[in-house]
Amino acid sequence: MLHNRRSMKILTRHNDSQLGGGTYCEWRPARLAGSVEVIWYFKGPTSSVRKRILPNGMVELLVNFGEPYRTIEGAGPELLVTAWLAGLQSGPIVGEQPLRQDVMGVRLLPAGAYALLARPMREISELVVDLEDLVGRAASELVERCYDAASIEERLRRAADWVAERVTKARGIDPAIAWAAGRIEKTGGAVSIAELREQMGLSKTRLAEAFREQIGLTPKLYARVVRFRRATAMLQKGAEPLIEIALAAGYYDQPHMNAEFRELSGLAPREFLAARYPNGDGYTVGDSYLERGKSAAATQSRL
Repeated sequence: MLHNRRSMKILTRHNDSQLGGGTYCEWRPARLAGSVEVIWYFKGPTSSVRKRILPNGMVELLVNFGEPYRTIEGAGPELLVTAWLAGLQSGPIVGEQPLRQDVMGVRLLPAGAYALLARPMREISELVVDLEDLVGRAASELVERCYDAASIEERLRRAADWVAERVTKARGIDPAIAWAAGRIEKTGGAVSIAELREQMGLSKTRLAEAFREQIGLTPKLYARVVRFRRATAMLQKGAEPLIEIALAAGYYDQPHMNAEFRELSGLAPREFLAARYPNGDGYTVGDSYLERGKSAAATQSRL
């Protein structure tokens, strides 16, 4: 069931399962539109203990109010306890979730993460980092503010305030790099990087260095991730044949999409379909679902 809370336009979904009831909320604060895609909160039972987080061209900040998470695959701390941040990724992160979750996330656009952290984005790319190592005492302030909130709305609002306090005072991304990243986003990763360089008057090396500094990945790799995100969003809906999704997402053909999926996620498109969450956004899949699918396929092959 979905509810729209008018005051803050919070989208709320209540899920009931054999494991118990869970609540997912998300809010897209208009005042942070250029910095934050969404602030979300989930409390409830875990449907898939192993979770695969896919590259999506954004930076995820997590604040945990429950039991710790564990990193299985990916560069970062093995145990994720209170607050951490995942930089831009070009490959999957696999984690183990607690049986019940109580967690909030702030999904930052690269420009917002650059302003928030006030450091080169290349330093956190392909990594998961404890938030305190990046912002110091401010990490504890965020956790304490949100932990003491009397409601979900207040918790989300306090997280937005914390981000706004830092982003509004920080040096923003270079307008030329923001324009180039925007072109990549608007075309779903299909824009020619050579044409971007020509229009910007920058060499291949200078553009790549500027992107690593302020976005986190080179422009070519960033475009690949954005195209992959577009494809996973289409696959999440699950309605179209794979060849049609491949062409619509900007791949040459289905084998091209298959190869990119393998490299960026460790999955084939059909494995993504088997592992996706029923109400997900395509950014994460349940590896436990995938394992069950493999077991079922193996059983069928023996019959």
